[in-house]
Amino acid sequence: MEYTVDGKTVPADEEGYIINLSDWSPELAEVIAKSEDIEMDEERWEVVNFLRDYYDEYQIAPAVRVLIKALKKSMGPEKGNNKYMYELFPYGPAKQACKIAGLPKPTGCV
Repeated sequence: MEYTVDGKTVPADEEGYIINLSDWSPELAEVIAKSEDIEMDEERWEVVNFLRDYYDEYQIAPAVRVLIKALKKSMGPEKGNNKYMYELFPYGPAKQACKIAGLPKPTGCV
């Protein structure tokens, strides 16, 4: 599988996670989001940027429980909860948001 951004081909695995994390860009995030039937908005960008910062700090993509707990601590209970996250990323907040953020598939995600 692969994505095309600005005429450049970005390789991805069979599930759509990019192979080389340094290939990520906001433009690529938009392309991946479209392929997932997601329209990027301020709330989704907030989660994607949070995930990228989290990955930079811990070198791991958080599983959904860890992600929601960290979001609750960082952004408050109105955003750090399952209902809100599944509204933004219906196919699984950790899996789908990490894919759009250009991160590896979170550990523990099937």
